[in-house]
Amino acid sequence: MSRILGVRELRKLLPRPGFGLMLDRVEFESREKLTGLKVMTVNEEFFNGHFPNHPIMPGVLQIEAMKQLAELSARPELAKSDDEDIHIAKMEKVKFRKPVVPGDRIRITAELVGETPDSRSYRTKVCIGENVASEATMTLAMRIIPDPVALPPAVCELDRTDEVPMDLKKLKELMPHRYPFLFIDYLAKQDGENMIAIKNITVNDSFFRNAPDNMAVPESILCEMAAQSGCATVLSRPENVGKIGFFMAIEDMESLAPIVPGDQVVIHINLPPSKSRFGRGNGYGEVDGKVVFKIALMFAIVDA
Repeated sequence: MSRILGVRELRKLLPRPGFGLMLDRVEFESREKLTGLKVMTVNEEFFNGHFPNHPIMPGVLQIEAMKQLAELSARPELAKSDDEDIHIAKMEKVKFRKPVVPGDRIRITAELVGETPDSRSYRTKVCIGENVASEATMTLAMRIIPDPVALPPAVCELDRTDEVPMDLKKLKELMPHRYPFLFIDYLAKQDGENMIAIKNITVNDSFFRNAPDNMAVPESILCEMAAQSGCATVLSRPENVGKIGFFMAIEDMESLAPIVPGDQVVIHINLPPSKSRFGRGNGYGEVDGKVVFKIALMFAIVDA
């Protein structure tokens, strides 16, 4: 028999939500099938940064809602304590089909489609009425977030200088993203279709606000870091001046290690020029020379 979970229970069952709780109510039909509800209001803080003059729910927060719903099924079987992190180990076939705006009510579904002793895979969707807004297939797994054991080097060749190709002011001229949804600090290198962006991770980042002390950056936010890095590169090309970039799809994404406060994420993106308004890119993130995530994404460039 199914049961309805309200916010009081959801906060207990989801002790480590990234960027806050993305579910208002859940029908827990079984471990194989769950349905969630999230209602949209203009008072959601993320609308201030995405976007100030045209509020749209970020696609990656739809991913976060899908992940949190699936975690209600996976956590009891994979995690033995609240300190253990249930994260998105892999994700594929992610598509953003319809914008979600203030006033919408979205229903999120998660269906268990595969399992191993260490992971659970789910087919997930976000719908507005009968229309699919987004969908993804994701694999959740458990990990322990280790305490840091050393300080990073005092000097790095990618540290910000006055000569970086794109500083924060230039980024904000090209993109409509603003606080609390701007997730790159500067472009450190740009060479044709290849670029390197930097995001410094601090305990005061918006996605850590209500998180436990040993929180790692949510995989949904890693996807947004990569998307914004690519967006800045594409919008800086002469043919795209005055246009805007939209996240369309994630072909695949893999998380390899947790990213925690004090880390500097070095985001490498390759974005070949495209003759159409759609483009594809591949990228990966590094911390201290170690690859921590990989991603292949698709975007669209449209008139502002």
